[in-house]
Amino acid sequence: MSALEKLFGQPKNRRVAVILALLGTITPLAGLHKFYLGQPLWGIIYLLLWSTPMPRIASAIDAVWYLVQESEQFQLQFQGFGKTIQSTGIELQQVSAIADALRELDRLREDGLVSEYEFEQKRRQLLDRIA
Repeated sequence: MSALEKLFGQPKNRRVAVILALLGTITPLAGLHKFYLGQPLWGIIYLLLWSTPMPRIASAIDAVWYLVQESEQFQLQFQGFGKTIQSTGIELQQVSAIADALRELDRLREDGLVSEYEFEQKRRQLLDRIA
């Protein structure tokens, strides 16, 4: 595992992000907080615009935004990537199982073993599990 993968895989601390963003308002190294939070493209843009006041202003705005943002929202936004991938795998399995059940139910309806009413009722129950 490379050093970047280790850095991006670590939990992000909101205080560190705020400190790096505030540091970017007073030094020409604006954008370090973007690298820390796993947004390297934005970090590069901030560094490319180092001679203008834009990255410093944006860093100040980011620092205030991180301060007023709730902890859960910060965690969800900047650390939700790994959790999303894992939960998506489980959801994909569930959706696949429901799709298989719908196909089987449709086959039973076509064979005449399930009435149209029963089919629609079961179909809605299965689809409600996804939503």
